[in-house]
This record gives sequence, structure tokens and C-alpha cells, in this order.
Amino acid sequence: MFNHETVEKNIGLMIVLIVLGISFGGLVEIVPLFNIKQTTEPVEGLKPYTALQLEGRDVYIKEGCVGCHSQMIRPLRAEVERYGHYSVAGESVYDYPFLWGSKRTGPDLARVGQRYSDEWHRAHLYNPRDVVPASIMPAYPHLMDNVIDESITPKKMEALSVLGVPYTAEDIASASEDVRGKTEMDALIAYLQGLGTALTQKR
Repeated sequence: MFNHETVEKNIGLMIVLIVLGISFGGLVEIVPLFNIKQTTEPVEGLKPYTALQLEGRDVYIKEGCVGCHSQMIRPLRAEVERYGHYSVAGESVYDYPFLWGSKRTGPDLARVGQRYSDEWHRAHLYNPRDVVPASIMPAYPHLMDNVIDESITPKKMEALSVLGVPYTAEDIASASEDVRGKTEMDALIAYLQGLGTALTQKR
């Protein structure tokens, strides 16, 4: 049997044992989650992103929004009172990658859907200080000029369907038409307006 002295004097052995310990602990924590209904099945009423929302999500990622805005409300009283119902795993089963985030330079956006009008979002994204004078968020006026590339949207949906997102053949076939002529601003607003609405509409 190994004693402490043997392990502590053998760096290679210590590294192997540390890796084994962390791996075992990780498996114990993670594997059971794959068999729990609440973490593997969508919440009632959850639908895949529309073609326009999907493009908006990509704009959200491209512009680095997740660096300042989380999308995960913790089950703490202060968070629930400010943002709404805490986040549940079933809301994110169609998200590849998930955008929970961890930094809140700006407010959490998990429940922002339908809280403000499209016009408010458009003004806010164009110049945040027009609607929130103390905001330090950058302005995104260029989103109004960037037109979505409609030829790529069906390919994105096909890739996601392989991962298990339930897009139908009709969804994919109509994707190009659904985003034709739309700007990145339109897409991002559509995405934001859908955030958190499946759970809030259910309640």
C-alpha cells in the first residue's frame, strides 16, 4: 500500500492519483444528471428557436453579449425577486452551446422575453443611453445595416437537428424565406423576445 510519504515524494504518482480522484468525483456528480428527467427533457411548452431567433442567438454570441449578461437565475430569494422564476435545466435542452454565463456587468437576461417592446430593444441596442442614461453597454448601430445571410440558416438548423433539436423538414425548408431581408438587429430582438417565455407562460 502507498503511504503519504511515498505519494508526496513521487510527483508523477501524485499527478496520476489526483487525476483519478477528480475524474471519479466528476463522474459521480455528472453521470446521474443524464438520467434525471428534469435535466434531459424540455419544459412543457418549450419550442426550438425559429429561424430568425436562431440567427439572433448567433448574433448574441458573435457580439459577445454573454460576456456581460448571464442567462441563469439562481434559486436565491434576491435573484428570484429581481428577475423572476429561477432557471431550470429543461429550458436549455435545445441550446448548443448553452449561454448561462457567469458575469453580470449587465442584468441577467433569462426572463427578458416580452418584458419590453421591440421598439425599446431597438432603441436600446442602437444607443443604450437613450433609454438607460447610466448604461455602460456599448452601442450596436451596425446591426441595423448587417443583413442575415439566408443561405446559411437551413444548414444551421440541419446541424442542430442532428444534435436532437426537433426541427421539421418544413422548418428547414422555410428557413431561408423566414430570414430573407432581415437584419442582425431584427434577429437579435427576436431572440431576446423569446428568452424565458416558455416557463413564464406555463405559470
